[in-house]
Amino acid sequence: MVRPIDNYHADFASNPVIEEVQTDILIIGGGMAACGAAYETVRWAQGKYKITLVDKAAMDRSGAVAQGLSAINTYLGENSPEDYVKMVANDLMGITRDDLVFDVGRHVDETVQSFEEWGLPVWKAPGDEGKSLRDGGKPVRSGKWQIMINGESYKVIVAEAAKKALGMENIIERCFVVKLLLDDKDENRIAGAVGFSVRENKIYIFRANTVLIAAGGAVNIFRPRSTGEGMGRAWYPVWNAGSTYAMAAQVGAEMTTMENRFVPARFKDGYGPVGAWFLLFKSKAINGLGEDYSVKNAEMFKEYPPYGLAHVPSTCLRNHLMLKEMKEGRGPIYMDTPTGMAALAKNMDAKQFKHLVAEAWEDFLDMCIGQANLWAGMNIRPEETKSELMPTEPYLLGSHAGACGIWVSGPEDMAPAEWQWGYNRMTTVKGLFTAGDGVGASGHKFSSGSFTEGRIAGKSMIRFARDNKDFKPTLAASKEQLAAEIYKPFQNYLDHKDYTTDPTVNPNIIRPRMVMFRLNKMMDEYVAGTSTYYTTSEKLMDVALLLLGMLKEDAEKMAAKDLHELLRAWENYHRIWTAEMHLRHIYFRKETRYPGFYYRSDYPKLDEQEWKCFVNSRFDPKTKEWTLKKVPHMDLVPKG
Repeated sequence: MVRPIDNYHADFASNPVIEEVQTDILIIGGGMAACGAAYETVRWAQGKYKITLVDKAAMDRSGAVAQGLSAINTYLGENSPEDYVKMVANDLMGITRDDLVFDVGRHVDETVQSFEEWGLPVWKAPGDEGKSLRDGGKPVRSGKWQIMINGESYKVIVAEAAKKALGMENIIERCFVVKLLLDDKDENRIAGAVGFSVRENKIYIFRANTVLIAAGGAVNIFRPRSTGEGMGRAWYPVWNAGSTYAMAAQVGAEMTTMENRFVPARFKDGYGPVGAWFLLFKSKAINGLGEDYSVKNAEMFKEYPPYGLAHVPSTCLRNHLMLKEMKEGRGPIYMDTPTGMAALAKNMDAKQFKHLVAEAWEDFLDMCIGQANLWAGMNIRPEETKSELMPTEPYLLGSHAGACGIWVSGPEDMAPAEWQWGYNRMTTVKGLFTAGDGVGASGHKFSSGSFTEGRIAGKSMIRFARDNKDFKPTLAASKEQLAAEIYKPFQNYLDHKDYTTDPTVNPNIIRPRMVMFRLNKMMDEYVAGTSTYYTTSEKLMDVALLLLGMLKEDAEKMAAKDLHELLRAWENYHRIWTAEMHLRHIYFRKETRYPGFYYRSDYPKLDEQEWKCFVNSRFDPKTKEWTLKKVPHMDLVPKG
């Protein structure tokens, strides 16, 4: 008999309920990409297929848009998909899949127009206030690709549409899927997944014809800048633990561009967004001496043609200029909000200026309330006081100004044969699809593009299910074996908890918190974290590989006393896998492709001749070995 869960201790888990779920289409994740896939699969399934969505959290506030947004960063409008491809390629230092980016660009406006119809308030230009985007209404732009919204409830609105389409009876929330399962009879064929409830003593085993993995990017791979009471504050959501990358790699999916990372320059400590301040409020970043360092150091851009010479230089290169000022002692770096707002206020009356100040605060209240709290706590008025900027710790993602992820099949009408193997957004594992942060070499999708990519993948999954309707998934492991593997941290705790009087100090087990601290410290000091100004080398990474090997051994002894620690333990397993991929890719690419995001001191320059290519990797589930290779880059859209 299962003990009541109210004591919330490991010994309740000795006899979990095991629920087996048979479905045609399994969607793992609850963020924008998963919502897009849910919405689109239902549309094309026409009631012929069972579709199941599993979310680690609750869809209303799941994923990177959980807190809301003040802008949608990808809306083409008057711009062309070709121009969008050029922008993305330039910002990611030339290493992108044109076919995937173009595919998002040609469909994304339809997505945003749907968001507005579902209830998302979109700012409109004067005279167009009553006109929808679909009817030709002009949005208020904060930049060439960005439009302003009142988006505190952005994710709630999108999730509602996905839930309504799918039906709550087909959605399992608060279930953390931690492992994908290959078919026992059909090699390199996805067959399902396994996860556990984070609220009750239950394990779920899913059998599926086709699976979408869309569980976000990776945070807390590196030691964060926020410590002590600020621990847990990050720019990207802390619940993103690299699960998408880890689970896909474990079943043999080919990965790409995993050396890429994003180091956003954000308001210090609060991690508040800066885009609206640069674009809408016309503020400038200055050094501690009051100098506009982007002008002062503009010559540095010339070292990186064409990426630094574009109308908007690559994001990493803008960081590169900032880091020079910090290294040479001309910090701190400030966002000069008073000057920017004063310039805007010259043509405003008192009422209009008051509204401007309110919009300044709302930029954070819509998407990063912690930054508003920090301003209030530090007596900062943006119209009177400058605020510090700081480059953050690195994040791994594929939807923002980053492009790591999984190698996928592209659209039939554009992808070359080498990049097309039957179903758009399918990985190299048959039946396994991905979208959003999961798709590699295709950044700058943001929220609207991730939903759009989910729609693209969802439509392809219906085709795949139709073409493989007779497939019957078979699993190699029994349900008892899978349950034992998932609950191993519980068993570790039970076996050794009485060895010492202090449960946090025990030579036989290690707690998830300490595993994460060890990983953070190792990656920070040896794989280009903040403490080395994002600098690494082959010799430093040799040490990292040694330390990582020991950490992987010790992580087998992770112990969890309750469901929360079990969740943390499995997040750490995924982080370790993701960290290893990142490390191996940086090691393999012998150049500094992303100055400002990371530097290889032994290969400090960009090498367009040898390294303008994709770096792809694969873990073999049978031999347990990694292989890495170069894959030729192709410009499918002229970049001139």
